[in-house]
Amino acid sequence: MDQAVLARVPEVFARRVGPALGLADEADAVARACHAMATRFHGGGRLIVFGNGEAATDAQHISVEFVHPVIVGKRALPSFSLTSDVATITGVAAAAGLEEVFAHQLRRLAAPRDIALGVSPDGRCVNVLRGLEAAHRLGLLTLALTGGDDGGPIGRSPAVDHVLIARSADPRVVKEVHVTTYHILWELVHVFFEQPGVLDPRVIS
Repeated sequence: MDQAVLARVPEVFARRVGPALGLADEADAVARACHAMATRFHGGGRLIVFGNGEAATDAQHISVEFVHPVIVGKRALPSFSLTSDVATITGVAAAAGLEEVFAHQLRRLAAPRDIALGVSPDGRCVNVLRGLEAAHRLGLLTLALTGGDDGGPIGRSPAVDHVLIARSADPRVVKEVHVTTYHILWELVHVFFEQPGVLDPRVIS
């Protein structure tokens, strides 16, 4: 193998170490977010997910993980993505602007007991921020998966109850950490459901 390529291998791996360890360091914040999500699900809430571009496919991935668990025996939980309906997205964008495509849908589809999860790799997606702000005003639990040093404007927004940041400027690394993060969210939500009495005395596995 070319020596120049071999010389870059440690650097490629090193770029991923810090963000991955950062996620581990945020274990308490992740657990608190999962407990809040489990509580909303237990109260009849749904998970509503949204993002742009590659994050739109993450939103769909997250949604299907909850609705149709790949692990046999895990309960299905109600979730849907706001990125799946091209007609609605383009219709709203044409009439009200791309910035409103998620907020508009949330105002008409969401209920206060629901959960809104916005995905923005750099924390700067205006329509994701507006969606989370609309969700917050409606009383939803709000979460964001972001990246960069501080999560950008989304990470600093008071409208977001739980912010989980992949601390990297490399969008590929952010993507990798986000995938790991939302699989952990899925798993820990189910852990809370499987422990009688954690949510309330009526909880069942």
